[in-house]
Amino acid sequence: MRHLLVMGNLKLNGSKHMLNDLITGLRNKLRSVVGYTVAIAPPVIYLDLVKQLLAGSHIALGAQNVDIHLSGAFTGEVSAEMLKDIGAKYIIIGHSERRIYHKESDEYIAEKFAVLKEVGLIPLLCIGESAAENKAGQTETICARQLDAVLNTLGAKAFQDAVIVYEPIWAIGTGKSASLIQVQAVHKFIRDHISRHDATVAEQITIQYGGSVNTGNAAGWFTQPDIDGVLVGGASLKVDTFSVIVKAANEVKKS
Repeated sequence: MRHLLVMGNLKLNGSKHMLNDLITGLRNKLRSVVGYTVAIAPPVIYLDLVKQLLAGSHIALGAQNVDIHLSGAFTGEVSAEMLKDIGAKYIIIGHSERRIYHKESDEYIAEKFAVLKEVGLIPLLCIGESAAENKAGQTETICARQLDAVLNTLGAKAFQDAVIVYEPIWAIGTGKSASLIQVQAVHKFIRDHISRHDATVAEQITIQYGGSVNTGNAAGWFTQPDIDGVLVGGASLKVDTFSVIVKAANEVKKS
């Protein structure tokens, strides 16, 4: 079901002390925020700690990755069932850093999507184009290809209760971000592309934006008709910045 979601991706950052301060601070500052979802995805080694720190709050637990196998001789991997067991709910897959550094293909990411749906977790499927692809006018082609890896194998119904994240690679961690008009246009394209397969699913799916989201630009994303929240990277590492972004969503929702 389409809903407003603000999620912090902590990436390869954090310590027990840092996470204790972050979660404690967020709980205090976001105590009055209700009506939409806030989530945090820490490094996997801290999932249980963050789960305990979030207990009793409205903040959901997320994770940054998952393996395609549920069990077996796959040293170092973490399964969807393990993530569910630990209490994670929103699982990031297809992030450009995984696609680039770990050579994850569209087909492999679709397998991750499938296994998450199988165990009842919510995939956050990241899609987006590089700077060269953007310059060549291939944004829609790239996004369609990445979506089709799931659509052509699992069907549009698989996107029920899932999340799509449009993250242009050239904007992640660079301080650059596309204009509101550009991002809204891509989000509409994503919704329209899914609508060609199933209009009901397309209307209900949550589509986030990610890519150098900060306190200066956050409010604008929430005003757009096809943008249902943000996936926040570096700005989620500090209580003050992340809470400002969350509260920006709260203000737009109330208005």
